[in-house]
Amino acid sequence: NNNVENPSCAGIEGVLESYLQSLRTVQLYGPTNFAPVINQVAGTAAQVTDGSQYHVLLIITDGVISDMLQTKEAIV
Repeated sequence: NNNVENPSCAGIEGVLESYLQSLRTVQLYGPTNFAPVINQVAGTAAQVTDGSQYHVLLIITDGVISDMLQTKEAIV
């Protein structure tokens, strides 16, 4: 949602709103490194252990992933 202090969205409506906002404002360029983002989101998600929240990480890319090995490791 482009808010570093509070990156949460409220419900599917919030996710869709954030996605549409990103389509209008994000400019894609390289290098494309996904591992740091995946690791950060995974760390945030791991803090919620009671099942009260779920996390969605939408990755949009325009081509080559620069850190493919690290991205695969982060996903696994």
